[in-house]
Amino acid sequence: MFVMELIRGLQNIRAKHHGCVATIGNFDGVHLGHQAVLGQLAEKAAELNLPLTLMTFEPQPMEYFAPDKVPSRLTRFREKILALQRYSVERVCCLSFNKKLAALTAQDFIEEVLVAKLGVKYLVVGDDFCFGKNRSGTFDTLTEAGKQFGFQVVSMHTFEIDGERVSSTRIRLALEKGDMLTAEKLLGRSYRMSGRVAHGEKLGRELGYPTANIHLHRQASALQGIFIVEVFGLDQEPLQGVASIGTRPTVNQTKALLEVFLLDFDQDIYGRHIQVSFLKKLRDEEKFESLDKLKKQIELDVKQARVYFAT
Repeated sequence: MFVMELIRGLQNIRAKHHGCVATIGNFDGVHLGHQAVLGQLAEKAAELNLPLTLMTFEPQPMEYFAPDKVPSRLTRFREKILALQRYSVERVCCLSFNKKLAALTAQDFIEEVLVAKLGVKYLVVGDDFCFGKNRSGTFDTLTEAGKQFGFQVVSMHTFEIDGERVSSTRIRLALEKGDMLTAEKLLGRSYRMSGRVAHGEKLGRELGYPTANIHLHRQASALQGIFIVEVFGLDQEPLQGVASIGTRPTVNQTKALLEVFLLDFDQDIYGRHIQVSFLKKLRDEEKFESLDKLKKQIELDVKQARVYFAT
């Protein structure tokens, strides 16, 4: 079975990791545009008989420089790693984006990281890619360095659907509108979140709708509201359900949580890691005058989900 290697930090790049074809980016969502790049790289990796290495950063550079302006992530780090395992990526090199890395000049990044550490022979990046201190390194900088150090630099193919480039921003906008079909079209799969089932306040159980609670572990979520979902990762799969993502205003909570009610299911799944696929948005989250009114609305949501799955 193919096992992808995760290299955490510059200090863990070893001599055996020298020599590769590579790409650098956030790869948030691992959407169809990303998949096209990975396909392009996989072909080159096979031709040169070298491993495919994907370099990414935690936190993402924008999260480091402007944490209050950063857009919501489509995938947290663990979800991204799970998605990348499907696409011939042999190594993910995740560098800590910190003061030291941010201070590295473009030339030092090329010589110390790409050449000395990774021994890159073929590199694919976006033609708007910037790197190094003060974002001074550009695609042209890399191309010139490639001539000097003997590696080829190629720009990512633009991948379009319906006449527009597929991008994480475009998917984020679709999710914010609750347009799950467009998001699925751009991702090549339904939008998913994953996490470990945690103990909650047991309010759902009191209302007769016990939920699996998952902490989002992200600064902001691209999704808010009530959704029809399928759940993977348990003994039976997929399981059908209704999920809520939000702050539960009826009970005056402020921290966003993903809560999933599974239809016709009654097992203890605390501590289990599950994946939730979002199929259709039912409504926005609202504040109800009473728990009784909230319960009546949940009954309607569950009815709608049953109709959806039946048809």
